[in-house]
Amino acid sequence: MYVSAKHAPAVKQKKQMRFNILRERLPRLPPAKLNAAQKKVAAEISAGPRKDVRGPFVPMMRSPGLTGPTQVLGAYIRWGVKVPFRLAEFAGLMAARDWSCQYEWAVHVPHALRGGLSRDTIAALSECRRPHNMKKDEAIVYDFVNELLKNRSVSDTTYARAVNQFGEESVVDLVGVVGYYAMIAMLMNVARTAPPKDGILQLVALPQYAKPAA
Repeated sequence: MYVSAKHAPAVKQKKQMRFNILRERLPRLPPAKLNAAQKKVAAEISAGPRKDVRGPFVPMMRSPGLTGPTQVLGAYIRWGVKVPFRLAEFAGLMAARDWSCQYEWAVHVPHALRGGLSRDTIAALSECRRPHNMKKDEAIVYDFVNELLKNRSVSDTTYARAVNQFGEESVVDLVGVVGYYAMIAMLMNVARTAPPKDGILQLVALPQYAKPAA
């Protein structure tokens, strides 16, 4: 984890928590230092819907061979999957919380809200609680993703509920959503990618080694 319990930007949970954000290991590369392959991939990303190299692609640019296909996959995950947008964001937030990825969480909470996910549901996910009053399709996604992350597979009952609700293609896409966001969360945790919004952390690191501020 890339935070430690000292004094710095505050995050408001039930009690105020203070952290030091550690220096990024893999910050943005200056354009002048990009090689030909990196420039090509950066141009491809900038020409697409992202408009700029940001988030996980900043550290990933060290490996343009990985960045190229990953940004294509990421575009499909964001804009092409057969899973409804609200549910894809729901699954993405579950992966972000599983890895306590601050950047991923901060970026995707607004998307999830715009997609129709409730604030109460998002708050529950942030505290690793099962949300109350979920819609039927949200409960199916929650059970599927929760089992996948915790058990590394899903039971026959949970699988059947998901297929009956969404179909096989969407279930495969749902697994892809979780896998993609888990992968880039791992990368950003290793890279210590700074969270947006002035470095304010929205997730308490789990397990909690910090004490609430007085």
